[in-house]
This record gives sequence, C-alpha cells and structure tokens, in this order.
Amino acid sequence: MTLHQTEAFAIVAVMLGLFVSDRLRYDVVAALALSCAALTGIVPREKVFEGFSNPVIIIIASVLVLGRAVAVSGVIEAATRRLLTRLRTTSLQVGALTACVTFLSAFMKNVGTLGIFMPIAIQTAERSKRPPSLYLMPLAFGSLVGGTITQIGTSPNLLISAVRQETQGKPFTLFDFTPVGLPLSVMAIGFLAVGWRLIPKGRKGQAPAERRFEIEQYTSEARLPPGSPLADRTVGDLEALGDGNIVVSAIIREGHGRYVPGRHWTLYAGDLLILQGDPVTLKPVIDQGGLELLGAVELPATGSKDDELEAVEAVVIEGSMMAGQTLETLRVRQRFEVNVLAVGRSGHRIRDRLRRTRFQVGDTVVIQGRQGGLTDALAQLGCLPLAERNLALGQQRPRLLPVAVLAAAIIVIATRLVPAEVAFFVAATLVVLFRVLSPKQAYDAIDWPIIVMLGCLIPVGEALKDTGAAGLIGNALTLVAAHLPGSLAVGFILVTTMLVTPFLHHAPAVLVMGPVAASVAGNLGFGADAFLMAVALGASCDFLTPIGHQNNLLVMAPGGYRFSDYWRMGLPLSCLIVGLGTWLIIQTWPLH
Repeated sequence: MTLHQTEAFAIVAVMLGLFVSDRLRYDVVAALALSCAALTGIVPREKVFEGFSNPVIIIIASVLVLGRAVAVSGVIEAATRRLLTRLRTTSLQVGALTACVTFLSAFMKNVGTLGIFMPIAIQTAERSKRPPSLYLMPLAFGSLVGGTITQIGTSPNLLISAVRQETQGKPFTLFDFTPVGLPLSVMAIGFLAVGWRLIPKGRKGQAPAERRFEIEQYTSEARLPPGSPLADRTVGDLEALGDGNIVVSAIIREGHGRYVPGRHWTLYAGDLLILQGDPVTLKPVIDQGGLELLGAVELPATGSKDDELEAVEAVVIEGSMMAGQTLETLRVRQRFEVNVLAVGRSGHRIRDRLRRTRFQVGDTVVIQGRQGGLTDALAQLGCLPLAERNLALGQQRPRLLPVAVLAAAIIVIATRLVPAEVAFFVAATLVVLFRVLSPKQAYDAIDWPIIVMLGCLIPVGEALKDTGAAGLIGNALTLVAAHLPGSLAVGFILVTTMLVTPFLHHAPAVLVMGPVAASVAGNLGFGADAFLMAVALGASCDFLTPIGHQNNLLVMAPGGYRFSDYWRMGLPLSCLIVGLGTWLIIQTWPLH
C-alpha cells in the first residue's frame, strides 16, 4: 500500500465517521475532506476545484430552479386536486398521489416534487378524516423510486454519470436509466397503493409551516371578470376549488346590492366577491378561477435590484397609525407604496368592504410591496411582521411557461442537440428572465450546502480511483463477489450500496462506491455499466431509515413518524427493488 493510498483511506475513514456522527454539517465535512486531500497531494492542485465546474453541479442547480418555477406556477397542483376530488378510498388516493409524485420526479428533482405534493396530501387526509401519516411516507418512497427513471431525477444518477465519464470515458445519457427505473416505478406505485397498511396507526404529525402560523380567516376581495371559468358557475363550485377552505361570505352585485349567498347561487361576470380564507389557500383559487384580486394594483417600479414584489403577514400593534383608520383614510398606496390585500380579525368574520374596514389593534394583514421598501413601510405603519411564509398572493406569473420551458429542455436533450447542462442552464435563465421567479427566489431554490458538498467530494472520489485506493477496496469485495454468479454479483453491489447509504448522504455513497464497483467489475471480467447502475439504484432507494435521504426526513415531522416506522414498509419495498432491479439491470446492461 502506497503512502497516497494510506492517506486516501484515512481521509475517507475520518470523513465517513464525521458523516455518521452528525456532529458537523455535511458540507463542512466535505470541505474538510477536500482540504486534507489537497494538502496531502492526493488531489493535485490543478484539480482541487474541478468539482465545482463539473456539469453535474450545473444540472442540479438548474433543475432545482426549474422545479421551483413549476411549483409556483400551480399547474400541477390544480390538475392533481381535480383528480383527487373524484377518489374516495385511501388506496386510490394514495395510489394517485404516489403516481403523480413518482412520474414527476423523473423530470424534476425529487425533493422539489415532494414539496409540491405534501400540502396536497395533508389537505386530502384532512378532508377524508384520515391521518396524514398514511399518505406522506408512500409519497416520499415514490419520489425516491421515480427519481431513478431519468438522469436528472436524483443526484445519484447524475453522479454515477460523472463516475462513468471518469472510468469509461463517456457518461450516461438522460434516458439510459429509464429501462430500469420505469418498471421499478410502476411496481412501487402498485405496492405503495396497498402497502400503506403497514404504517403504524395512531401517528400524529406537526402542522406544516403554513398551518403553524395561521392566525384566522382573512377577508379579501376579488372580481369575477368576463371570460373567467367560474362565470355562470355556482358559489359551491368556487368554494370547491379551495377544498372547502375558502368561503364566499358576500357578493356585491350591480355596484351596490350586497347579498349573503348560498352554495347554489350562480356567479356572474362583474360580481365582486368577499372571500374568507387563508392567503396560502386563496392564491390557487384566484389563479384557477381567473379572478382579479382587488387591491393588487401595480406599484411604481424603483429601478433598484430589490424591485421585486412580495407579500408578508403583519399584525397591527399598539400605537400603530392603522388602528382606528380605514384604507380610504390612510391612503397607504399613495403614501407608502404598498397594497393591503387581506385582513383578519381573531374571533370575528369581517363582511365589510376591505377599503371601509376600520383596523383594530391585533388585526393581521397581508401587505404587498417592493422588497426594498417593504420593511420601512411596515415600520412606519406600526405593523409587526409575522413568521415568513411562502405567500404569492397578488403576484401574477405565467402559469404554463415554466412547464413549456422544462419540456423544451428535455426535448433538446433527448435529441442531443445540446448537452444537458447547457439546456437546463438556459431553461433556468429563461424562467428568471420571464419573471416566473425573481432572482432572489431562484437563488433561494438552490440547495447550496448540497452544491458545496458535491463540488468538494467529486475530486475526493476521483482521488480514490487515481491513487488505486478504490482498486484495493474492489479487490476485497471481489473476494466475495467471485463466488457468486454475475447477476448475484450485481445484486451484491446493489445491496451493499443500499446498506451504506443510511450512514452516509446518498451522494458520498455514490462517489465512494462508484469507483469501487467499477473495480469489482473489472476484476471479475465484466462490463462496468451494470455495476455502476446498481450503485446508482442502491443509493437512490433508501427506504429503511429517515436519515439516508432528505425526502424521508422531510415527511418525518408532518407524518409523526418514529425512526423505527420506516423499515415496516421500507423493508418489503427494498426486497422488491433488489430482486426486480437486479434482473432489469442485467437485461438492460449485459455483463459481457
């Protein structure tokens, strides 16, 4: 064993120990590993920061931005809600939600897809009077399997493509993963649609952030314009768009007539609607119904870098100039360049017009303004901002544009007109250029600790191969794999990766096991592709613990799960993945 090999093993051992101990953030651990590798010369100086220029980094960051753009458009959420209203049994609801998450995860980062569907699943559970725990774990597992369908669905697929580039001279392409990932996804959806019964009963989770900070029902005003899909429909149809969480408390018709409607009342173009509901729920209703939110008047642009519109919740405190005043007397738009979009009052349903409502101390208001001046405006008005929520109320975004941009990127990649990293980078730039996302929202969409970790670990993983350390580990595993048939050797690598992933982040698992798997394949006289695919699949499919993948951890608190709950449904699913996955890999990527 050479000195560099010894140093490589020492660095990797310490790195893995720090990952397992969870005493330091994973990006800090990765930066420490790269620092040590650079100082010892394991990673040559000219290659220390090559990880940050790797196409994988560009693809991951760009896909996260595109995923956020698709999420805020509300198109997927609206289509899913319409489907769920027709399903009644738990198996059908879980199956439909899981299918949506699984297939969408093929083209978006699976953590972003899960974030879109978690609120929908929780609302479906509440409407059906069932615990959210029955829905959330199947969603998390479905998102993991769905990510295996394409190269961009999950980080392990992108990283194993980089490993193949280093070891074979050519990366995997966008749909190389589909012959394995698609059948596995269909199987997983079928299993999860019935496997939810294995989840322990009686689990009660924490409310999501949007519900945790919910104060009371807000009052907002919206106009029904000509051409709205709700014209000539009923009040009940409008309230159904909000899953019963939006109430039409009054209709102002013909300029002066004020009515308290029943659910059977017909809506007409020109009606002014007094709506009761939370702003998070109200936003998709406004969008789907084609309503015009009153008060959301375009504010004058400042020309500064902080020119984007945003909406915040605030409470009217003692001494506020708003107390005892109305919007008509305050003239907040003219004086402070902000819009008041909604007002809520504890224990009281407001039925007055918003502009004539007299504010009281303790009222909660939704105020919209330019980022650069909103804080000062709140201070002058005497309002205390509440915990930040993802409020998009009053913001107009192109709904179909992000979906069209994502589809166009996938098409040009599939036809190999441009490389994947170029296509996704251009697509991410376009959604910012066309104001689907603000620059701040685009930067916030990127998981920077993941980017730093991957940029640091890619050179470390390459150093394992270059120093021969991966070959030594491969020789040790070959002693076991040599006694197995070729297909079982692939399954052995798959199971090994699946077992080490809970103790590492899934990305380090790929970067460590990838070169090792290629070495094992070479020692056995087999092609490396099947073994590399087994590593990617094993690292993507951690169903046994909440710590191997952030998606499992994301549903833990809302679902009220315990650490030991995951293996109950995860173990049988893991066995199915190993059995069917190994067979599919061998059929798609022959060993010789």
